[in-house]
Amino acid sequence: MKFGKSPLLMLIVVAVGILVAYGFPTYLVWQQNKVGEAELARAEQNRQIAIQEAKAKEESAKSLANAEIIRAQGIAEANKIIGDSLKNNDAYIHYLWVEALRETENSVVYIPTEAGIPITESTRFFQKE
Repeated sequence: MKFGKSPLLMLIVVAVGILVAYGFPTYLVWQQNKVGEAELARAEQNRQIAIQEAKAKEESAKSLANAEIIRAQGIAEANKIIGDSLKNNDAYIHYLWVEALRETENSVVYIPTEAGIPITESTRFFQKE
């Protein structure tokens, strides 16, 4: 009886050996294929994230640029209004000048003469305090 069971056991061992010899390398190839697919999916996801971040930055830059344009248009309009109100309004400009002089302390003011050249006090710099 020992003799009859032995060839069957040998046949099972050989079959398992062939299965392992063929199946294990096939499993390793399948496993590497799945690892590659996972890396490819991860790379594609990272690429999509980078694209979305770039689009968000582009939209942000466009919004900031539009805000700056709107701000500049407001400043230009304000400057035009102020400039138009000061045309041929020398009395108001003189009033603003006098008010500015009132608010300054310890300042030297040079008033231009008829030739447009200010009168200076060059000797006051040589006086000792």
